[in-house]
Amino acid sequence: MQKALQTQKTVVVVGAGPAGLMAAEGICAAGHQVHVYDAKPSACRKFLLAGVGGMNITHSEAYPDFIQRYYDKAEWLDTAIRQFNADALCEWIHGLGIETFVGTSGRVFPKDMKAAPLLRNWLKRLRDAGVQFHMRHKMTCLSANQVVFDHVGESVVVQADAIVLAMGGASWPKLGSDGAWLPLLSEKGVVVAPLQSANCGFYSEWSEHLKTKFAGSPLKDVAFSFTLADGNVVTKKGECIVTHDGMEGSLIYAFSKYLRDGINSSGQSSLLMDFLPLQSEAQVIKKLRNIKPKESFSKYLKRTLSITGVKTALLHESFPKEAFQTPEDLARCLKAVPVCFYKTKSIEEVISTAGGVCETSVDETLMLNVMPGVFCAGEMLDWEAPTGGYLLTACFATGHLAAKGVRDFLVRSTKC
Repeated sequence: MQKALQTQKTVVVVGAGPAGLMAAEGICAAGHQVHVYDAKPSACRKFLLAGVGGMNITHSEAYPDFIQRYYDKAEWLDTAIRQFNADALCEWIHGLGIETFVGTSGRVFPKDMKAAPLLRNWLKRLRDAGVQFHMRHKMTCLSANQVVFDHVGESVVVQADAIVLAMGGASWPKLGSDGAWLPLLSEKGVVVAPLQSANCGFYSEWSEHLKTKFAGSPLKDVAFSFTLADGNVVTKKGECIVTHDGMEGSLIYAFSKYLRDGINSSGQSSLLMDFLPLQSEAQVIKKLRNIKPKESFSKYLKRTLSITGVKTALLHESFPKEAFQTPEDLARCLKAVPVCFYKTKSIEEVISTAGGVCETSVDETLMLNVMPGVFCAGEMLDWEAPTGGYLLTACFATGHLAAKGVRDFLVRSTKC
């Protein structure tokens, strides 16, 4: 017992989201005293809100495809995610007494589709293990062995042998992730990429007709395609919503990185919409050749291809009537309807953010190079991923890796 007391250290975790709690669990398991601080009155507020419509915890696709969902940061995140991949995450969830299942899309959900039971069981296990929680504490200052918090107007100074920062990005700031940590780290010499909207909607310039008649209309059974700089084409099927000023929803979110990067580069970005992704152009042409005299264009589209409503409106947004002179011309248009965007939705109203602490600022265990003993995890690191369980998986995995880094750091510190 005496030896254990001599090697026990005090660790502060700032941020009570999935990444912070996972780090706390891993550090506590090594016998250290862990204190979790959060600016909000309760833990995992964003996690709980994300689970309101069905808690998508991870994805079941094969690892080589899974890791590529992190775009140009896949190689960097591979260390963390390979050590705590989707299978390991599911096993961990089962250990909390929560069953999971794989949906038709390959997404993994808790059996009851809810986040609250998982979180409730997790917090109980953490408290039972000795993790202490300090809510309504907002970090205002940081050094290698000290964190200063504002707690309901009072300054609280906390000493620690190691620190884990897991304060999220800047999306949904009312839930706690407001990006206020960015200048605090920048002034310490940490290289931080600007935070940007990810998994977001986009603004487009619609006609008054489309705004008036079709704002809020679902755009279903379509495929979007985007041509990358290297000439490769990314195509995905799904659905989204045509809004008063652009588009929102899962399918457009899946292209947010490409569209945002294009807007950053040239001020606008576009993609092509296929209104009939399950039919070849030849099949579409064959159906369009069934022409009836004196039939209106809208009735013709509805009868031959079941194209109605917002799809017809978007077709007219993109092409003049002269483009539909022949079945061949019309088929080409229906299979490649261009739509242009000029701006992302603001960070405050998007699902997640890109940007944050850069790869060059941390070592292989996510410890800050300029602040030994301080680690970063979760969305405050500079990576992004589409929805579908990838965001949460990386948050859990980087928290898991940071915990390992803290344990190793504390062992080295004790030997010294």
